[in-house]
Amino acid sequence: MSDFAYQKCIDPRCGSTFDLLEVLSRCPKCGSLLDAEYEWDRLDVPGSLAWFEERWAGRRNPLDLSGVWRFRELLPFAHEPAVLTIGEGQTLLRRADRLAPDIGLAPGSLFLQFEGLNPSGSFKDNGMTAAFTHARMAGAARAACASTGNTSASLACFAAASGLLEPIIFIGSGKIAYGKLSQALDFGGKTVQINGDFDDAMARVQEACKETGMYLMNSLNPFRLEGQKAIMFRVLEGLGWEPPDWIVVPGGNLGNSSAFGKAFIELHRLGLIKRVPRIAIINSTGADTLTRLVNDEGLAWNGGNVDDAIIERFYAKMDTAGRRANTIASAIEINRPVNLKKALRTLDFTRGVVRAVPDEAILDAKALVGRSGIGCEPASAASVAGTQLLREEGLIGKSDRVVCILTGHQLKDPDATVWYHSLPLDEMRGKLAKYGVKNAAHQNRPVPAANDLDSILKAI
Repeated sequence: MSDFAYQKCIDPRCGSTFDLLEVLSRCPKCGSLLDAEYEWDRLDVPGSLAWFEERWAGRRNPLDLSGVWRFRELLPFAHEPAVLTIGEGQTLLRRADRLAPDIGLAPGSLFLQFEGLNPSGSFKDNGMTAAFTHARMAGAARAACASTGNTSASLACFAAASGLLEPIIFIGSGKIAYGKLSQALDFGGKTVQINGDFDDAMARVQEACKETGMYLMNSLNPFRLEGQKAIMFRVLEGLGWEPPDWIVVPGGNLGNSSAFGKAFIELHRLGLIKRVPRIAIINSTGADTLTRLVNDEGLAWNGGNVDDAIIERFYAKMDTAGRRANTIASAIEINRPVNLKKALRTLDFTRGVVRAVPDEAILDAKALVGRSGIGCEPASAASVAGTQLLREEGLIGKSDRVVCILTGHQLKDPDATVWYHSLPLDEMRGKLAKYGVKNAAHQNRPVPAANDLDSILKAI
């Protein structure tokens, strides 16, 4: 298939193309981001998305079992013998009628796409299977990433399962949840903790990869994002191939929102969907770079001619003020999102919007998600808190069909859950004050009882 695949700079002022097997994270000519591109008219693409349902009959084939590779005609860069799959993408799209009224939606309108069911517990596995496949095709020996946690867990998990690549992980000081760090350590990842935050780790890992030839596994890698497109294919599959009105996704490094936009651009171009859902990207107010740039500074895709001066001025002011990302939702605690321009493209194509919600709203939404029977990490709940905000604004209608992406499992960050639910409010405020959390609207504290039956019966 790779005869029809290549890499292309997303900046139309450059538009340079590169061989499929070159290991690149940015355009070597202008420094912009790259896409995996295809000569679609030379490829045998099914005429209907419903065709992919036939793959369910062949699930003894590992490629058909995978929730990424059963859609392989829609990410046709891979030589099939090179594909590395560990059963990723066995995820759940659940209709959330119990949760819907709590955030202002009608029953039957809200759906939760739970990516916490992936082998490493987060959506990252969708991208990692594609990136590992490309790394195998390119002959890479070592792979590296910067991480707030989920990327490191996924990289180390795939490396351990395959024995193919040595994983090198860069993390910032105190900027990773123990649930995620434990995975990277247990899976054998060589973890380097630098004195800095995620943005520092991201800068250093790019330098190290350039110096040593390590394969970069962050979402700068265009093939990471190819795998993450499959999340949208599964959402459409779960809805009978009928696009919803809204996809709501947490922000962070903006890899998911970028991948989702590319998925819908390609599906629409191929005539496989007629209507494109709107995408809402939700940040924490403690890490709201995209929100400020788009809503306050007027930054836009502009046909690919992004005004770089706006970005440079914003970052300069941010550095002068010493402003660093600070949110309980550690997976989206990022000041300089590397996929910023691709996210702008997504917003443009899908008539999307960007919002930021406070950590208090994120934790309250997380508790509501839990009461609906799914446990998610804090960053995931930003999508639900953002949906509630957009309902209050009247932008999302009460009966609009909305899909919230839950990016990671509850056990990725159990400390936040325990603090929210079990501590007395004063103590909880002390623990979470630096994130601006003052209340816990849906706290479910354990009830103390003496060690005798009468006391226990009174407690229950």
